Amino acid sequence: MLQTKTQFRVRYADTDKMGVVYHSNYAVYFEVGRTEMFREIGLSYNEMEKNNLMLPLVDLYINYKRPALYDDMITVTTTVTEMPNVKIRFDYEIHNEQGELLVTGYATLVFIDMLRNRPMRMPDNIRALLEPYFA
Repeated sequence: MLQTKTQFRVRYADTDKMGVVYHSNYAVYFEVGRTEMFREIGLSYNEMEKNNLMLPLVDLYINYKRPALYDDMITVTTTVTEMPNVKIRFDYEIHNEQGELLVTGYATLVFIDMLRNRPMRMPDNIRALLEPYFA
């Protein structure tokens, strides 16, 4: 299992007039979590795209429990529980600094060969980076 935690403060621009995070911003927070997860294991989206690989989102689920508020320090916990093949699923939890669970969810992305615009198996270089977490 691979799990990372990413912390950041809720920006004013992410909230509505009442200081509550607008619902669609949680999808952005999930993206921050998975981007930082890849970065922590030595992989970047930029590098993947240079190698003609992209990971489009194919499904997204968000379960809202409590609102995040302007200036809250939040933690996005991103987890991959199964070794990917053609698809990779990320599970998420977002907590505030008091440890309250705000949001849960998941996102599934698929490995796409940009030259053929077709799904593909996870490349060997990414498999090598992930294998230690699933041994």
